[in-house]
Amino acid sequence: MPSAMNGPTVRASPGPARRAVAVVSLALGLTAGLEAGPPFLTDDPEPVDLNHWEFYAFGMGDRTADADAVSAPAAEFNYGVAPNTQLHLIAPVASVSSPGSGWTSGYGDTELGIKYRFVQESDLRPQVGVFPLAELATGNGARGLGNGRTWFQLPVWAQKSWGPWTTYGGGGAVLNSAPGQRNHGFAGWLVQRDIGAHLTFGTELFQQGAATANGRGSTIANAGGYIKFTEKFNLLFSAGRSVAGERHSVWYLGFYWTGGSEKTPGK
Repeated sequence: MPSAMNGPTVRASPGPARRAVAVVSLALGLTAGLEAGPPFLTDDPEPVDLNHWEFYAFGMGDRTADADAVSAPAAEFNYGVAPNTQLHLIAPVASVSSPGSGWTSGYGDTELGIKYRFVQESDLRPQVGVFPLAELATGNGARGLGNGRTWFQLPVWAQKSWGPWTTYGGGGAVLNSAPGQRNHGFAGWLVQRDIGAHLTFGTELFQQGAATANGRGSTIANAGGYIKFTEKFNLLFSAGRSVAGERHSVWYLGFYWTGGSEKTPGK
């Protein structure tokens, strides 16, 4: 959710119906085929294999005390351009609504990023990587469909796996100079498990500081996973809500495809 919560968020500002949606990458470090990505708020350090690609078609939403924000339909594309390095793009349609007003829809802010893993996982050592993101101000801020200015996320993530269990997390900073917004930190951690050959399920806690000048931070508990129909096609899902701070109810539902050349050493 933006403001580091990797999904749509409602942006407070002086106007009574001023809201913004910004879609960022969700993260679920999935073993057996689906690397980093949706449907969770916490990300991981694992990039797409060299010369491989991932594509997501999805919808996601965030309901707060005074507004709803949805990104759907939205598309995410990741490509392994070098060993341990992937390029990242998200292109969303954003919709926002608040009590007493109807829905407003249009193209939202575009997300670009690059994920780089600089520590490889071993029997005792987790893998570690960075995933800087730029949220380009392509949405109409005056209509509440974008932040109004380009903003940035600068996180560091770590991950370790043991058999069917995987855990990952980390945190970083959001830099947002748009009117009414503020810089803040964020952090999250997730534990997930493969349940048989076709299901992975996980839970997480994700915390962010106050994203707006008059707002508060929040802590969200989230649960979800993916159903693996084949090695290259999956259904992803999650839902959660805040357990402290500002009220948020979040959800994600999407499809995932992957392809590329045979697995390349030095991912």
